[in-house]
Amino acid sequence: MMKQYTVLTLFPEMIIQAFSYSILARAQKEGHIAINAINIRDFSKNKQRHIDDYPYGGGAGMVMQPQPIYDAYQSIPNEKRGRIIYLSPQGKRFTQSIAQQLSKEKNIVFLCGHYEGVDERVLEELHVEELSLGDFVLTGGEIAAVAIIDAIARLVPGVLGKEISFQEESFSEGLLEYPQYTRPPIFMGRKVPEVLLSGHHGNIAKWRKEQSVLRTKQKRPDLLQS
Repeated sequence: MMKQYTVLTLFPEMIIQAFSYSILARAQKEGHIAINAINIRDFSKNKQRHIDDYPYGGGAGMVMQPQPIYDAYQSIPNEKRGRIIYLSPQGKRFTQSIAQQLSKEKNIVFLCGHYEGVDERVLEELHVEELSLGDFVLTGGEIAAVAIIDAIARLVPGVLGKEISFQEESFSEGLLEYPQYTRPPIFMGRKVPEVLLSGHHGNIAKWRKEQSVLRTKQKRPDLLQS
């Protein structure tokens, strides 16, 4: 079943270009996913195509108006709407677990804000969910939308080819991924661990698990406490 991701944005070219390469470009051609970008500015009702205005109550910056956003959302066919996610530093922090949950959704709409944010009324009217990449602020929601769609889409069956590819990587089991090696067997005097050259799958699996735990303790001990 194909997954549909629609992005409401002021810069649709940022979205389309980001998914025009590599694995996700191929996934679109093969019909596993579809990514569409809708320009919010196309739904402005003034001659200058403005979509922002000064905030009531004063303050620095501009706020995106509710009407163009609402109309942009309404332009999406009913069968392609699904959940709507607003990319916001105030949202719940995005994790691999959330990516796994969202990868099961057939349709998701992403709203990218700009300036000082979005008029609260349209967020309430559309019953948006909020997600954040972390405790920092970006100039717009497009980079966050691209990152989240990438994390979700690669979990869709058929996109990566082999399910094992993402079952053993970082965060899938609450641990960081083990170290990876390839040819040559010696580089700058550093050797590939002997166990990986042994061909003994049981010992290799054990070593990888031990390395995942060790790496998590060293780099992200907070994951072991949660």
